[in-house]
Amino acid sequence: MNTQQNFTDLLGRILISAIFLLSGLAKIGGYAATQGYMASMGVPGALLPLVIALEVGGSIAIILGYRTRLVAFLLAGFSVVSALIFHHQLGDQTQFIMFMKNLAMAGGFLFLVARGPGDWSLDARRAFHATPDRSR
Repeated sequence: MNTQQNFTDLLGRILISAIFLLSGLAKIGGYAATQGYMASMGVPGALLPLVIALEVGGSIAIILGYRTRLVAFLLAGFSVVSALIFHHQLGDQTQFIMFMKNLAMAGGFLFLVARGPGDWSLDARRAFHATPDRSR
């Protein structure tokens, strides 16, 4: 793979993950308010630690290219479920845009599921070190 493609793979992973990293960190800072909002939408606030772990941990894993396909699959599913639960009022233009944003992010993560993280990733490094004969 060439340097330009490696760079765009890395940049793409950073850009698609940034929203989840920032959102997860904001949820830590506004923990009680986020739990209240989740409860108002019918989602148990007890799930918040899992949401934070997925958003923060998952975004860091994607940026680093660690277990990329699995984590991208989980974040794609999370994006769709979040769209359906929190942005289902499609008659409201803002909610419609948020719904479509979540679907677009799910699509980006599915590209990562199909394609992988690229050469500048921990996954590529692990694959290289797992290869018994690196002389080829």
